[in-house]
Amino acid sequence: MKLTVVIVNYNVRHFLEQCLLSTFKALQSLDAEVYVVDNNSVDGSVAMVREKFPEAICVANTENVGFSRANNQAMRLAKGEYILLLNPDTVVQEDTFVRCIAYMDAHPEAGGMGVKMIDGKGNFLPESKRGLPTPMVALYKLSGLIKLFPRSRNFGHYYMGHLPENETNNVEILAGAFMLMRKKTLDKVGLLDEDYFMYGEDIDLSYRILKGGYKNVYFADTQIIHYKGESTKKGSLNYVFIFYQAMQIFAQKHFSSGQAKIYGFVINLAIWLRAAVSVFGRLMRTIATPIADASIIFGGMFYLKMYWENNHRFIAGGHYPEAFMLYAVPAYICV
Repeated sequence: MKLTVVIVNYNVRHFLEQCLLSTFKALQSLDAEVYVVDNNSVDGSVAMVREKFPEAICVANTENVGFSRANNQAMRLAKGEYILLLNPDTVVQEDTFVRCIAYMDAHPEAGGMGVKMIDGKGNFLPESKRGLPTPMVALYKLSGLIKLFPRSRNFGHYYMGHLPENETNNVEILAGAFMLMRKKTLDKVGLLDEDYFMYGEDIDLSYRILKGGYKNVYFADTQIIHYKGESTKKGSLNYVFIFYQAMQIFAQKHFSSGQAKIYGFVINLAIWLRAAVSVFGRLMRTIATPIADASIIFGGMFYLKMYWENNHRFIAGGHYPEAFMLYAVPAYICV
């Protein structure tokens, strides 16, 4: 068998259906099998797969065992020469699998492959090609330098911004959304590390593929749509904690003790800065409307006061008492 496709699903039934439709269409000329491992979804995903895609091998977990463990369940049973980890919120082109496998067949030094990914609006996703997140690379990303110098070989290394998005190149880290690997490579370097519940496992496995003597390839001759973040709330603070905790696991596992300490400091700093920004943002969103209303009322009353004073000089004194703007108007706004 040439290919095993593994899709781990968690409550994204409608995206999963579109993913499977595109997957089976792209597999028509290949000897392949498809595993769907469901992590105890409550949206009817399992029933949909069994009804509409009976050719898929559906594994229904009774609990959410995490991304790594769920993928490993299927990979241990895989019969394919190649194994593809595919996110359920993706859509592949009809020739994606054929093109990718043809390249891998012709380049035995390649142990893993990722492809060009675009979002639902057609924008290129920079995580299609990534560099190893060493302490300095992580610092450049977290400090914002990567945004100032996205094409820099140093400052932009996290997304390997110096490499053209339309050219095939060797990279360091593959994205778990589309991760094609040789089974014999996995037999040598191992499967996903189940210490990672979610996030970081693709970085870990990519790094082990490199250490195993293979190359990771960014393949630009096909592309997929990745509706990024549909299966996770990536804007949430909880996501930040989970992601950076995963990075701490990676640092402790692969870096020296000194580097791991530096990495831990950078990560913890990032967590608290992100938390502070999140709290401040929520606070500003909460008070923005009241502040705008108060400003309009105060400004309007001030304008009326000046207009009245300038055009009605016959009033004794010609001016409002100071207490009007200092106390009366603020009290009115508060009420």
